[in-house]
Amino acid sequence: MTSEQFNAEKSYLLSMHIVEQMLSSEIIYKTEYEKIKELLLDKYKPLISSFTENKIIKPRLDNN
Repeated sequence: MTSEQFNAEKSYLLSMHIVEQMLSSEIIYKTEYEKIKELLLDKYKPLISSFTENKIIKPRLDNN
């Protein structure tokens, strides 16, 4: 993985963590969450997370 790919992955995961918190706090709706997720995938083009978004593996962003 190149440094550029790593940074894209990191930026995507951080952004998604924030969006997931917004969803759980009911700041945004599920439809908005899905749209934001699509936009972030398109923006960052994360290598690993692209696979996890296809439900192969779901990353855990919390400490549990």
